[in-house]
Amino acid sequence: MPHDNSAELFPVVDEKGNVIGNATRGKCHDGSKLLHPVVHLHLFNTDGDLYLQRRPRWKDIQPGKWDTAVGGHVDYGESVAGALLREAREELGVDATGAEPLEPYVFESDRERELINPFRLVADIEPHPTDELDGGRWWSRDEILFSMSRGVFTPNFENEYRRLFPASSGLSEDSE
Repeated sequence: MPHDNSAELFPVVDEKGNVIGNATRGKCHDGSKLLHPVVHLHLFNTDGDLYLQRRPRWKDIQPGKWDTAVGGHVDYGESVAGALLREAREELGVDATGAEPLEPYVFESDRERELINPFRLVADIEPHPTDELDGGRWWSRDEILFSMSRGVFTPNFENEYRRLFPASSGLSEDSE
């Protein structure tokens, strides 16, 4: 069964994204809370549906949950834009050139701290999930709203959806 490479090297960054060091995936995910950058791609079609991936059961964080279309770590020495293009190709076989950068923010869980660099792309393309994922599908806004807070999505996705798309989420931080 595939597994995450705990020796993979990630940049450690400050809250503005400046690289201040490096650490392994294992160290970044062991509760040390070392801030490390990731990229997320929100892929919408022109009907407003959002493509989501299902995280594989072998992932070390949030296995089996639905999440952003593309999500991945920035490798040490790699740019955020380069990581976005690489991850979109690796996970969905799509070209994310032209994706719109959204406001970065810090996400913290009990295991890690990430500097999330989200992007949005609207395109009528058919993703082809690779074996890095357990598939994916298009979700309507109503399906997403119905499934919120029911253990279907990663907490990070729910937080990010509310943060980035409040007009379409129908939810506020206070509505739970």
